[in-house]
Amino acid sequence: QVALKKMPLCKRSRKELIVNEIQIMKENRHPNIVNYIDSYLVNEDLWLVMEYVDGGTLTSVLVRVFMEERIIAAISRE
Repeated sequence: QVALKKMPLCKRSRKELIVNEIQIMKENRHPNIVNYIDSYLVNEDLWLVMEYVDGGTLTSVLVRVFMEERIIAAISRE
């Protein structure tokens, strides 16, 4: 099971930043970070394939759950 992120390239003005981000994701693997698997160019979209993490995006969690600053700091450190 994987997660798929579709990124429309026509709306991106700095495509070299996307390429740089993919290169960094390919070179860095860690058990506490969602790891990059592969990417595909499909029509005008870039599809990123990453490990699937149950629970949704970090943004969706932060909107639903109140966390004290010390908890956020501990999570960020990890």
